[in-house]
Amino acid sequence: MNVPSGRRERKKAATRQKIADAALRLFLERGYDAVGIRDVAAEADVAVTTLFSHFASKEALVFEQDEDFEQRLTQAVTGRAPHEPLIPALRREMQALVRHCAADSAAPIWRMVDESPALREYEESMRLRHAQSLATAIAADLDLSHTTTACRTIARFVIDAHSLAREAADPEAAVDEIFRMIEAAWEVTCRSQRA
Repeated sequence: MNVPSGRRERKKAATRQKIADAALRLFLERGYDAVGIRDVAAEADVAVTTLFSHFASKEALVFEQDEDFEQRLTQAVTGRAPHEPLIPALRREMQALVRHCAADSAAPIWRMVDESPALREYEESMRLRHAQSLATAIAADLDLSHTTTACRTIARFVIDAHSLAREAADPEAAVDEIFRMIEAAWEVTCRSQRA
């Protein structure tokens, strides 16, 4: 019997979420380093192989929204309305992402990340990957004719805005301040491209 793809995808998503929720609960209760993959699999009532079919590593369990974060930023570039400026579209998306990550409920997670060298290293590699994806999306936009260096630089600034803002006393104000600088840099780049 063929299972409809919608149902199958919903089941996979539910299993993935169950694993992520179990991992986060255990990490916050016992500490990241005190919890093993087998502990997470047992808590989620799945096989270790099932866990690894959803998450490539233990670190990926903490950053389970990684792909969504990356997709949302590239979608801010590729899905914006015709003639909508790039930087305001990215600012809007970053504001939403920072609001989510700066919520009081996220504070224990970020403390755990800050205290773990493995998680900090994973976060840095994730940010580099996100910056590359975003730079590729910006460079592919036919309305934006900029050098690869300009696209990579703006993408890196945008990605770094997230961590800088979440560490600020007022994350949303920090995003606005950072994006004023990003917009100024983008405008200078646009003027030099036209010259």
